[in-house]
Amino acid sequence: MAAEVPPLPVPAPSPVPPLPLLLAAAAAALLGYYWARVPQRPLLAAGPALRAFLERRCPATGETFRPPPWCFEGRLQTVLGALLGARPPVSYCSETIRTPDGGRLILDWADDADGHRHPEPHARPTVLLLPGLTGSSQAGYLLRLVHRASRAGYRSVVLNHRGCRGEELLTPRTFCASSTEDLETAIAHIRRRYPRAPLLAVGVSLGGIQVLNYLGRRGHAAGLAAAMALSPSWDLNASAASLEQRLNAVLFNRRLAAALCQLVSRHRAALGKKVDVEHVLQARTIQEFDERYTAPSFGYRDCREYYQAASPTRRLHRVRVPVLCLNAADDPFSPLHAIPVAAAWHLPHVALLVTAHGGHVGFLEGLWPPPGSYMERLFAQFITAVFEHGEELQQLERDGAGEGATGQGAA
Repeated sequence: MAAEVPPLPVPAPSPVPPLPLLLAAAAAALLGYYWARVPQRPLLAAGPALRAFLERRCPATGETFRPPPWCFEGRLQTVLGALLGARPPVSYCSETIRTPDGGRLILDWADDADGHRHPEPHARPTVLLLPGLTGSSQAGYLLRLVHRASRAGYRSVVLNHRGCRGEELLTPRTFCASSTEDLETAIAHIRRRYPRAPLLAVGVSLGGIQVLNYLGRRGHAAGLAAAMALSPSWDLNASAASLEQRLNAVLFNRRLAAALCQLVSRHRAALGKKVDVEHVLQARTIQEFDERYTAPSFGYRDCREYYQAASPTRRLHRVRVPVLCLNAADDPFSPLHAIPVAAAWHLPHVALLVTAHGGHVGFLEGLWPPPGSYMERLFAQFITAVFEHGEELQQLERDGAGEGATGQGAA
């Protein structure tokens, strides 16, 4: 009879760490990564004179940007920046002006500024703001910028995109990134109304593209003391490709395309004279919308030709007005490789400020974001620097005067 083999000992199961311990370890790892990699000083690329002015008058350009540890990724910044932002009360006075093509523009004025710094209304500095895609003066980010300008003692006026303020279109024309005619009309009107008031233009997202294209076309004749572009896209083909990525398509692309289609549907009576509205309404992405509506409406063969014409990088060397541009390296709408940082070092009137994080019009900062953002702080500092220390910028104009007038009247 065979000897009995004793059973092998069964090792005791390893104890599973309790859930709180796992969560604590994950939180410690996240915080370690955050403090090692996330807070960084932004890159400021500009010519020496403009760079020195910004470092002297806008301290935010040299400060470390610290997004919240729980919200530093670009897409999170973009989404939560829109959801968590405050909506300060702003009282507007609306004005309707006519355009050369028979259309109309709605300007929303906010002139409840503290008059201590500039008590004379006719000479009070004015900030002209342009919203993003399908945006208006009621967008939260514009309300916050207008509120900041009023607290600093300045008048604000918002140029609403055609058809986005609740009005009916009078012509079969809306807006696009390459078209600057409405901006030219608004600037000419504001300067006639307040000829003694310095004027500064600020565009957000699509509005920033329009401001940059306007500056490149008008050169010295822009009629502005300075300008600012917040989260502009620089190469629209690169932006379209970025928005086609799966997660970006779900979070942003389809939603914005639906908003554009809704705008076309609401104005189908006017727009149907120029495009096949039903065909346009089948668009599911911004690129499809631009192919079916924007390109043909504004005289382009296709959206690729439109994107090339609308990309501000191609006109940047013609800018003759000091402009500060803010982008984040993780902006899902404007990839880092498309931001013309190398060119900005050699341009006397262009400054590019690039943060490592911030998303698209996000720039939340601090442990728990207060009712504000890095973008809004920078905005307040820049407009104050321009309006209160404008004589320091005159040297920039003299530096650029001898560089030729190739930007005047350029397409």
